[in-house]
Amino acid sequence: MGVQATLSRPISTVDPFSHGFLGDPYPHHEALREAGPVVWLEKYGVWAMARHDQVREALTDWETYCSSAGVGLSDFRKEPPWWPPSIILEADPPLHTRTRAVLTRLLWPNAIKALRETFEREADRLIEKLVARREFDGIADLAEAYPLKVFPDAVGIPEEGRENLLRYGSMVFNSFGPHNDLLREAMTHAGPVRDWIMSKCNRAALAPRGLGMQIFDAVDGGELSEDEAGMLVRSFLSAGIDTTVYGLGNALYCLARYPDQWQTLRREPNLIRNAFEEVLRFEAPVQTFFRTTTRAIEVGGVQLGEGEKVLLFLAAANRDPRRWERSDVFDISRRAAGHMTFGTGVHGCVGQSVARLETEAILAALAKRVESFELIAEPRRRLNNTLRGFDTLPLRITALS
Repeated sequence: MGVQATLSRPISTVDPFSHGFLGDPYPHHEALREAGPVVWLEKYGVWAMARHDQVREALTDWETYCSSAGVGLSDFRKEPPWWPPSIILEADPPLHTRTRAVLTRLLWPNAIKALRETFEREADRLIEKLVARREFDGIADLAEAYPLKVFPDAVGIPEEGRENLLRYGSMVFNSFGPHNDLLREAMTHAGPVRDWIMSKCNRAALAPRGLGMQIFDAVDGGELSEDEAGMLVRSFLSAGIDTTVYGLGNALYCLARYPDQWQTLRREPNLIRNAFEEVLRFEAPVQTFFRTTTRAIEVGGVQLGEGEKVLLFLAAANRDPRRWERSDVFDISRRAAGHMTFGTGVHGCVGQSVARLETEAILAALAKRVESFELIAEPRRRLNNTLRGFDTLPLRITALS
């Protein structure tokens, strides 16, 4: 897969943002893992890590591998970002510590428990409608429809124009790659989308008592400025919607592709949480993120300099046979804890508890009503520089009698 060895470092000529790579990344992941603990990507002049141990170490060591220079290919110290950097995703302590504390408080266990009843009720309503239809698109009718209902409701975002949240997410996650056709397409309507986001994520537009307004309460408490609160609401929405849309779609795909696993889940609904963790490991919705070195460091006998970009292949780490037995097998009985899909350490995805809550509610609603579901046409991939998922997923349901 375009990897060659030199005396000092393995070098790969692969383009991890090409359509071919994004459409089927797993053979390339294997080649990068086997090439070494760190590989030089010649096309972009950056380092890559694809093994579980190295990816985990880089994610954990924020002092050596920083996020404040951008978690994409662009280095914010050398070129200005297209949008003000996220003060949580693209920030390091102490700023990150201060802003994350606000979001963590919003999503502590009691807060998630309060959301659960509403999320489960909406999941039941949606699945009941889809079961009655028998055939539907698992992406538009479920994986997008459900998160775009429950999470913006919880945040306090008006219903009109919520499709802009998906467009905004496409802009954000494609911007972490190069300036390629995927980014250009995502940015086609950037102006109107940014205007909509700005108009809906301020104090005046948010519903009272929603999660968004609770972020603005931190302004009144002196923890955030007004501008910072608006930026956190935007970050909160992308963290709580896009990963869920892609993760939920991938869950439906895996369970349709491996019907024996669905039957196991239906018989043993206590495996629902475990099943989603295995989806996150096996078919990671978040494939990659970048970090930037803050000092020279040696990795596996290779010297990395200060200020160098490092591409972390989260999805490759998730299938590393050094970490996982039968790593290329989808098995919902597996203990999948330790996957890197939502990151780890101080930058672990702040919205992961919401993604889990939403997906578990949908899988539970399906398990109560659906004997089986199957693909009735070839699904179509939605290529993205950072995320992996589907554009269409045609499904047919057989309801429980």
